[in-house]
Amino acid sequence: RALDIAGSLVALVLSAPLWPAIALAVRLSSPGPLLHRAVRVGRAGRPVTIHKFRSMVTGAPGAPVTAADDPRVTRAGRILRRTKLDELPQLIDVLGGSLALVGPRPEDPIYVEGYGADERDLLLHRPGLFSPATIAFRDEESILAAAPDPQTAYRTVVLPRKISIDLEYFARRSVVRDLRVLAAGLVAVVRPERADALCRWLLGHEIVGDLP
Repeated sequence: RALDIAGSLVALVLSAPLWPAIALAVRLSSPGPLLHRAVRVGRAGRPVTIHKFRSMVTGAPGAPVTAADDPRVTRAGRILRRTKLDELPQLIDVLGGSLALVGPRPEDPIYVEGYGADERDLLLHRPGLFSPATIAFRDEESILAAAPDPQTAYRTVVLPRKISIDLEYFARRSVVRDLRVLAAGLVAVVRPERADALCRWLLGHEIVGDLP
């Protein structure tokens, strides 16, 4: 928790100059609120609300997962999602304690309903911004866009792989290993062209390529 507080405070200070520009881009992209609030499943199965800069048109129906070519995403939203800047407000969630810097990404309730007993072990941990699975699937939207049915691909291929990677990690996590995850996550966001080799070295996992 001390790492979460210190890390989120530093990140908020460093990213503060970006917030006004992002807010303006979101406001100009389409009518609607600045932030998007999503209810996900957190630790012990309790609901948790996460915040993002809004990247989609307001009120558009659609599936819970998003592919890279999703027509609901605004022009500004495509840039925010590609650079992960839409997730900056979750640093406030970390500071408030609903999220951690490192933890399984909180999943949509519709998918958690299908978890088996072993998969529900992920719910023993506070959800977070980074995990080995989210780093491995950092280009998830492009992977799903290449699938014939993105929703089916996520449920049957992507989600089981992500759960498997994170179950292995969180069964033997440590502060040192969490710091490695943070380092790999930051590189994956800032220098994606160097992420593959570094993530393999830091995390011991191959980076996921195209779906079979």
